[in-house]
Order: sequence, then C-alpha cells, then structure tokens
Amino acid sequence: MKIYTRKGDDGTTGLLGGKRVPKHHSRIEAYGNIDELNSYIGLLADLLNGTSHAAMLLEIQDRLFVIGSHLALDPEHVGKMQLPEITESDVKKLEDGMDGMEALLPEMKNFILPGGHPTVSHCHIARCICRRAERSLTYLNEQEPVSGVILHYVNRLSDYLFVLARMVSWENEAREVPWKPRG
Repeated sequence: MKIYTRKGDDGTTGLLGGKRVPKHHSRIEAYGNIDELNSYIGLLADLLNGTSHAAMLLEIQDRLFVIGSHLALDPEHVGKMQLPEITESDVKKLEDGMDGMEALLPEMKNFILPGGHPTVSHCHIARCICRRAERSLTYLNEQEPVSGVILHYVNRLSDYLFVLARMVSWENEAREVPWKPRG
C-alpha cells in the first residue's frame, strides 16, 4: 500500500468513518496539535532514554495516540466504532508521577524561566505545545463535544511536563533561574 492517496490534493482529509472535511477544520487542527505533541514527547523520550522518565513518556505517547484516534473520529460515528479509551486512571497516573517528582524537588517560591539545560528546555517546549493542543481542544469543544477526560488528560499533561522539566533540572544539577521582573 502506498503512503499517498492523492485524495487530499483538494485540501480535504478523511475522518474515521469516511467523512471528508477541510484540512483547516478545527478537528484536524486539534489532532494535528496532539500529533505534534506526540512527536515532541518522542524527542524527550530519546533525550531521556535510560532514565526513569523514558517509560512514562512512552506511556504518554500511547495515550496521545488514543486521543488522536478519538479526535479523528467523525462525531456521527461515536459509539459505532470501538476505540481504545482514555480514563480518569490515565489522568491519575500523571498526577501520581507529578506527586512522586515533587516529593524530591525543592519548593518552588517563584516563577522560573524556562531553560538551564538543553533537555529541560525541550521539556518546556513540549509543555508549550501541550498548552496549544489544549487550546485547540477547548476551541473544538465549543463546536463539537470533546470527551471531558481527554480535556482533563491534556491539561494535566502540561502540568506533568512542567514538573518533569524541574525534575530533569534537579537531576542534572542545572540552575533554575527565578523570574524577577524589572521595575
């Protein structure tokens, strides 16, 4: 099977279920942002390969594929196709991961500037991509329903990525630079 079909040459793409929509449709934007986030999480997993964080990042990638499949499904086919599920236990796994890392980290007393180590910077970029994905999901949700647990997961994931950035900074003995506004 060839990777190209030529069906999208007219500026449309197919949803699961067969319906074609413009490539700029808010549903396509939402799952495109999730796909970009998933790719960036893959970069983080590569950078953190051999650490305790890599397995969790692979788990997150799996969950993002599940989210992408739900977003790619034509809303008229919800309930007619069986897809893997995202559950509140997936959200809880992120929360437990954050709790475990935060127990080891010094208390945060200021906002911190992103950076301090290349891998930390990549964590912050992933967090920003995650927030963009979340914004596109909430926009889509105003037009067509998005599962509440998907919204919870992506919101919690950006928090997880922030805590991961702090943890990687601590593990690499990188300095966290507190934000102190001028004036």
